[in-house]
Amino acid sequence: MERNNQKKHFVLIHGACHGAWCWYKLETLLTSAGHSVTSLDLAASGINPKQVEDLHSIADYYEPLMAFMASLPQDEKVILVGHSYNGLSISVAMEKFPEKISVAVFISAIMPSPTNSVVKIEEEDLTLVTKLVRPIGFYGIIDMLKETAVSEEKYGSVSRVFVLCDEDDFMKAFMMCMVALSPPDKVKEIPGSDHMVMISKPQELCTYLQEIANRYS
Repeated sequence: MERNNQKKHFVLIHGACHGAWCWYKLETLLTSAGHSVTSLDLAASGINPKQVEDLHSIADYYEPLMAFMASLPQDEKVILVGHSYNGLSISVAMEKFPEKISVAVFISAIMPSPTNSVVKIEEEDLTLVTKLVRPIGFYGIIDMLKETAVSEEKYGSVSRVFVLCDEDDFMKAFMMCMVALSPPDKVKEIPGSDHMVMISKPQELCTYLQEIANRYS
């Protein structure tokens, strides 16, 4: 029981066209529970000053996450959480920094595997946040394959948990297909949640993330 009260460090990575702002409810709940939370804006996202035309590859897009992971002390491990499109970004972080991640959580997110690379990106329904979204670049297949390739040795050494959103009608079938192709350690479905579960069901998501942290940290 003492282990459950330990402070964890959650790193939250938004989906395509979104920003760190989308985690505001979840971040408040996690910090109120005594945890440390880092929510990042990827390049040309949220309030990051770069514009999409400044990005020449997907590596430029996820560079803020890689810089943050590189800055972490060698003895610190985080719970890395990625939403939607940026399952790709956290996958690259898993490949580059497996020793710094206790568990990776894919929330209705793209989840590549060492044997099944994901290069087809589904569009999101963004009507909820049309005043805050920013455009995202779409890069060539060769670039995507090269920059997001993962291995069993590194990526595969990190525990993976997948969160399905019960009412995410647009993306759910695609997500279930990826889960079947590359089964994670655990799959959790949050009842009544839509694609933006961090806004529609923040308390439920917070509770489950803490359960994951206690189990895998």
